[in-house]
Parts: sequence; C-alpha cells; structure tokens
Amino acid sequence: MEDEVDRLVGAWNAERPDLDVRPLHVLSRVSRLARHLDRARRAVFVAHDLESWEFDVLTALRRAGGPYELSPGRLLRATLVTSGTMTNRIDRLAAAGLVERHPDPQDKRGVLVRLTPAGMTRVDAAFADLLDREQAILEGLSPDQREALADLLRTLLVPFDSSTEARPAAQPPQAL
Repeated sequence: MEDEVDRLVGAWNAERPDLDVRPLHVLSRVSRLARHLDRARRAVFVAHDLESWEFDVLTALRRAGGPYELSPGRLLRATLVTSGTMTNRIDRLAAAGLVERHPDPQDKRGVLVRLTPAGMTRVDAAFADLLDREQAILEGLSPDQREALADLLRTLLVPFDSSTEARPAAQPPQAL
C-alpha cells in the first residue's frame, strides 16, 4: 500500500539524496491527517451553527461539571487566549444565549460564566457528532493499534504540552 507521502518521500530521495527525509514518513502523515481532521471538525461545527472558538469555550464549561460554570480567568487559561479575547467571546456567546454571567459568590467583584440549557444542548450534540466523525477516521485501526498510536503521539506531544506557558496566545491548542 502506497500513499501520497510515500510518493513525496520518493521524489525527495531522488532530488536530494544527501538529506535524511525519514521524518517526512511520520510528520507529513500527521500533518495531512490534521488537515482531514480539521475539515471534519469544521463540518461538525457548521452543522451545529458553531465556530471552533465557540466549541472550545462551551466544551471547557461542559467539562467543568455541574453547575457548568467557570470564571473568565479559568476559561482563558483553559483556551489559552487573552483576557480581551475571552471577554469578547463571552459577550458573543451570551448574546447567542449559550452562556450567561452570574455574580461569583466567592468574589464580590467577580463573575462566573455558566452554560445555559441551550448551550448545553448545542455543545452536547456537536460533541457527539464530532466523536462519530472521529470514530470513522480511526475505523481502519484495531483497538490495540489505536492505543499504540495514542501512546506514541503522547510521547511526541508531552514536551510541547509541558511548555504551554511559552506558547503564544494566538495559537491555542485544539483541546476537547
């Protein structure tokens, strides 16, 4: 079985035999897979009338557990955006009826952002559809292969994830 990456690597081997192009076997496939995954995710978000940033904020609230609320500070740490960006996002989600602000009983000056029932319905439906799409992407792998791949990818990602403080706020991770 040959794929596009095999053809690219073969062409580079022919044109630049002086270079070790073996990393392309892995990282070009990861990059191509990321593009397919991004398209699948965007299709799910469009089907549920969500932007990717909306999904990120709503899933952060959903993962928080009942009563599905977080401070704006915790939300911006969860999504790795600036406070100004988070304020704008909360405003837009509140205007859409997906979140609401409540006074923080622990901090008289603070607020909590809470998922509304409409927000809960929307994010739950989008997340279920996203998981269906992602299951389909992984369909060709056995459970053992999926676990092995997850372990290998974790090994590659841990050094990056452990240095999130150094990551620019303009490039948040794609977390679910």
